[in-house]
Amino acid sequence: MRMLLHAKFPHEPFNTAVRNGTVGKTIERILAEMKAEAVYFTEYDGRRGAIMIVDVAEPSAVPALAEPWFLAFNADVSIHIVMSPQDLGRAGLDAIGKKWA
Repeated sequence: MRMLLHAKFPHEPFNTAVRNGTVGKTIERILAEMKAEAVYFTEYDGRRGAIMIVDVAEPSAVPALAEPWFLAFNADVSIHIVMSPQDLGRAGLDAIGKKWA
């Protein structure tokens, strides 16, 4: 299943990694392990951030996706299961609506 992972980076230790030239290699290493479907870097309330879409086969895979960001950058990480329009179509919302309306 697809998961949206938000990582929000505090200024430190990220600034130090930028200054000492290690930020790029660290990010490359993490992303190579994640095998993300899509990755976008952005800002959140004045802090650096990243938005990633990853495929998660089972819940036990989540720590391997989040921990590198925690450990390398002291990031705040949030995760959300996401669906494509096709996934939503298979969810049976009409039947659920009839059952619970």
